[in-house]
Amino acid sequence: MSRVYNFSAGPAVLPEEVLKEAAEEMLDYHGCGMSVMEMSHRSKAFETIIKEAEADLRELMNIPDNYKVLFLQGGASQQFAMIPMNLMKNKVADYIVTGQWAKKAYQEAQIYGKANKIASSEDKTFSYIPDCSDLPISEDADYVYICENNTIYGTKFKTLPNTKGKPLVADVSSCFLSEPVDVIKYGLLYGGVQKNIGPAGVVIVIIREDLITEDTLPGTPTMLKYKIHADAESLYNTPPAYGIYICGKVFKWLKKMGGLEVMKQRNEEKAKILYDFLDQSEMFKGTVRKEDRSLMNVPFITGNDELDAKFVKEAKAAGLENLKGHRSVGGMRASIYNAMPKEGVEALVAFMKKFEEENK
Repeated sequence: MSRVYNFSAGPAVLPEEVLKEAAEEMLDYHGCGMSVMEMSHRSKAFETIIKEAEADLRELMNIPDNYKVLFLQGGASQQFAMIPMNLMKNKVADYIVTGQWAKKAYQEAQIYGKANKIASSEDKTFSYIPDCSDLPISEDADYVYICENNTIYGTKFKTLPNTKGKPLVADVSSCFLSEPVDVIKYGLLYGGVQKNIGPAGVVIVIIREDLITEDTLPGTPTMLKYKIHADAESLYNTPPAYGIYICGKVFKWLKKMGGLEVMKQRNEEKAKILYDFLDQSEMFKGTVRKEDRSLMNVPFITGNDELDAKFVKEAKAAGLENLKGHRSVGGMRASIYNAMPKEGVEALVAFMKKFEEENK
């Protein structure tokens, strides 16, 4: 069985050489006679793995010393509660709703305080990013929240919102490490790793130290306090050890590839191949306003549900997997994360051209 081109939105494609390396080390990690899956998270070997992973991530993203890096569990969705529990000191936060996940985070925050929806693109099925240059930021807001890249709808903030001095909190799950990031523009950024970095089960939180305090909302579980995890260096309890080990390998792969500048160029080149085709195709149409298009997730439609279904089925038979759009929107979606080779995107476009010819 040869490898398919996997366009899944997450869990998603991982670099082949990382998978091969992990396979070689599966039974015996560096001569210690056991797998990373079996070793104590308190062992010297694992301490080296997690410390190196953090150091490599800091280097890749140029993370300043006054930010903590936390490897946590519960996925990005658990952060929807953890963020207000830890940051909502005034019990007020402003949310910019540009898709399903931002909407869920906004709804969750309402449990803990006053969450204000200060901008939204729901009026056009989240197909664009609203202008965030001069929003009605609440004077007593503890933070302003965005989902930076919208996996389902294929939109991306190209310019961060003007938060008027309030800390910016961003869910970067589906654009994590796809391009250089200026970390100091954020108070907190976080993401599930299962799209661009590793296997499902790890969420990485990068948080400015002044936002980590004892002072959390009453009733906040110990496990959901950033301070607990920061003080214990992500080893308060048994972490998702194997997942962190794979993330560490992906960080090394990214460094070897040339870092985030190189990844951005590669990702722009791949996305251009697909968007250029969509823009001239008579059958397939992209669904996102051009200036807000994501480099990572590309949704498209034919405008005919039966034709969409036929396309997904025939693409699968041709070794192009997981092209069905999210169940909430239908159509198709190609997720072309860092580990998707350019050849995969070229194969997809070649197949789309052939499909268009045969189904005119």
